[in-house]
Amino acid sequence: MKTTTDTVTTGPVWDWAAGHGPVTGALSATTGALALATTGAATGMPPAWALAVGTAGAIGHTISTLRERLSARTLTLRASSWLLGAGWTTWAIADGPLTWQAIGSLAVLGVGIGTASRSVSLYEDARELELIALADRQVNAEIQAERRTLAAEWVERIQRVSGVTVTVLAIEKWPTATGFTIDAELPGATTYDRIAKDSALLSADARLPHGCTVAATPGIHQGRVLIDISTVNVLEREIPYPSDYSPLSIHTGLPWGVRSDGRDVLVHLREQCALIVGPTGSGKTNMVHDVLAGFARATDILSWVIDLNAGSAGLPWVRPAFDGDGTPDKEARSGIDWLASTPEEAELMLDTALRVGKHRKVVYQDLMAKENTDLLPISARIPQIMILIDEGAEILTSNDPKMRKLAAKIVEVIRLLRSMGIRTVLTALGATGAVLGNLMIRREAKTRVCLTGGEVEGMDLSRIFQGSRGLRPEQAPYKGAGFIGTPESAPGLFKSWRITPNQIADIVRATSPLHPRLDEPSVKVAGPDYARRWDSDRTAWMRTTDGTGTRPVPPAESRPARPGGLNLSALRDAPAPAAPAADEDALAAQFMAQIDAQFGTTTEPGTPAEDEPEQPRGLNLSAFRIEQQDSEARTAALAALLAAGPEGTGASAIARALGEQHGTSRQTVVGWLKEWAEEGIAVRVGTGTKTRYIHHRHTPGTPAEG
Repeated sequence: MKTTTDTVTTGPVWDWAAGHGPVTGALSATTGALALATTGAATGMPPAWALAVGTAGAIGHTISTLRERLSARTLTLRASSWLLGAGWTTWAIADGPLTWQAIGSLAVLGVGIGTASRSVSLYEDARELELIALADRQVNAEIQAERRTLAAEWVERIQRVSGVTVTVLAIEKWPTATGFTIDAELPGATTYDRIAKDSALLSADARLPHGCTVAATPGIHQGRVLIDISTVNVLEREIPYPSDYSPLSIHTGLPWGVRSDGRDVLVHLREQCALIVGPTGSGKTNMVHDVLAGFARATDILSWVIDLNAGSAGLPWVRPAFDGDGTPDKEARSGIDWLASTPEEAELMLDTALRVGKHRKVVYQDLMAKENTDLLPISARIPQIMILIDEGAEILTSNDPKMRKLAAKIVEVIRLLRSMGIRTVLTALGATGAVLGNLMIRREAKTRVCLTGGEVEGMDLSRIFQGSRGLRPEQAPYKGAGFIGTPESAPGLFKSWRITPNQIADIVRATSPLHPRLDEPSVKVAGPDYARRWDSDRTAWMRTTDGTGTRPVPPAESRPARPGGLNLSALRDAPAPAAPAADEDALAAQFMAQIDAQFGTTTEPGTPAEDEPEQPRGLNLSAFRIEQQDSEARTAALAALLAAGPEGTGASAIARALGEQHGTSRQTVVGWLKEWAEEGIAVRVGTGTKTRYIHHRHTPGTPAEG
C-alpha cells in the first residue's frame, strides 16, 4: 500500500491589519490613483471630482497630524502626497491614463512619495527618542536637584551633630519609597562609628517619625560610610506572612521578616546557629512560627523542636497532620519532623542528634573528599537538621539537675556538629548576662534577633550586638518589631510577619511534598528513638480531646496490671494488684527483706505498738497513714483554737498542745492558721509577737450556737 505525504508550501504571510510602510504606502497610492483615473476616463467622470477628493484628504490628514503632534515634515508629506496624487488623477482623466507619459510620471511620483516617507519616518523616530531623552533629563534634573538638597541638608546635619564633615558621593532612594541611603566619604582617619553612635541624635534632629532611624554602617572600604535613613514607619503596622509558599533552601537563605526599608530579611544557617530574644508579649512565639515556616518550605531541612512548655511551639505544626481520630495521617506529613515536650523526650532527641552527627563524620568521608570540602554537602538527599529549642537559653543557665543534663547535650551539639549539618535556634526571654554569658552561644549564634516590643527592662542590646552603637529598644515599640543582625548584614530594625494558626495549617498542607527524609545512614544510627517518635504512646499527649489540656485516663480495666512487689503509689486510684505467683512471692519477699535491712519499714495501721520492732528512721511507705495523722492533728488544732475562747491563742501554744500526741511543728500550725484566716474560720488580731487568732464563733456579731 502506497502512502503519500502531503507537503505544505510556505510563502510570505500578509498582515492585513498592519500599517503601510514607505514602499507599500507609495505603491498603494499610485495603484489607487491609476485605477481611479482609468475608471474615470472610461466612464466620463468629471476631472474636478478627483481634485476635490484629494483636497479633502489633504485637509483631513493635516488635522490628524496636528492632533498627534507630529512634526511639520510629516504634515507636509501627507498633504503634498494627497494633492499631487489628486492632481495627477485629474490630468490623467482628462488626457488619458494609459499613455507612456502618464504612466512614467506616476512612477516618478510613487518613488518620490516612498523616498520622502522613509526620510520622514526616520526623522519622527529620532524626534521621539529625543523627546523621551528630554523628559528623562528633566526628571533626572529634578531628582538630582532633590538629591543635592538632601545631600546638603545631611552634610550640614552630620557636621553639626557629630562633628564630622562628610562628602556625599551618591544618594539612592529605596524602591519601597520608605527611605534612602547616603554613600559618603569620611574625612581623614574618621571611622563610620563616629556617626553610628549619634544615630538617635540624628533621628531627632531630622524629626523622623517614631520607628524611623538613622543607621550608619561600613561602606565599600574603611573610609566610606553608608547611612540608611528610613522616613516611613513600616514597623507599626501588622504585616501578614506572605502567601507564597514556594520552595526554599538552606543555601539561598530563609526569610524571617522585613527590614525598615521593606526588603525581606534573609538568614543563612548552614554553618550558623541563631538566638532569638524576646520578653513576654513581644511576639517571640509568632517569630518562632515564622522560623518554622521557613524550615517547612525548605527542601533540605528537617526541623526538630524542643519546647518544655507543653510543646506549644510545635503543636500547631503537628496537629494538621493528624486524622480526625488523632492518629497520624499517612498521606500528610507534619510541618516538623520531631517534637519533644518533656526532658526525657528532649534527651532522646539530643542523643539521637549526637549519634547522627558523629556517624555522618565517618560515613560521608568519601562524599566530602569527592566534593573537595570539609563541610557535609547538604541537599534533599542529606538534609540539615535544625533543632529549635524554645527558651533554650534558660535551659543552659538553669540549676535544675535535669536541665543541666540537657544543657550539656545542647552545648555538645552546638560544639561538635557544625560541619555535619546540625544547627540550633535558641530562644530566650531577656538579653541578660545570665543568658548571654555562655561563650558557646556568643561564638556560634552569630544570627541574633532581639524583639523588644517596647520593653526596656532586661533589653541590653549591647550584649546581643557587640560593637553596634546607637541601637535603643525605644526605636521598636511595637509587637513583633525589634533588631536583627547576621554575619552578612549589620544589626538593624526589622518586623516579623504575623502568622495565624489557620495559615500554619495551610503551610503544613502546602509544603508536605517538599519535606525531605532523613538520609538512610542517619536513620540506621538514629535507631528506634527516632523511628518510633510518632508512636501512639509517645504522641498521646498531642491528641488530647477532652478540652482540659491533660491526657485522658484510660479505664481501669484497660490498664496493664502492675507486677507484685514494692508499690510506692499508695495514693493512686488503681485497684490492688492480684496476688503474685509462687515464684513471684519469693522474689518479692527477698526484695522487701533488702528494703527492710537498709531503710527500715513503718508499721501498718492496726499493729499493736508493743509488737513493733525498733527500727531506724528511714523510708516511710505508708502514705495513707501520714495523711491520716495530718488530718487528726489539723482537727485537734482547730479544736484548741475553739477552746481558747474570745481571748484567742497563738501558733506556739497550739503547737505545744499538740506536741506530745501529734508532734506537729509550729510552722505547720502557722500555715493552718493563715489558711483559716483567709477562709474566715479564724480572725487574726495583733501583729508580731502579739499575734493571736480567735475562732469566728467567738468574734463580735457571730451568734452563739447551742
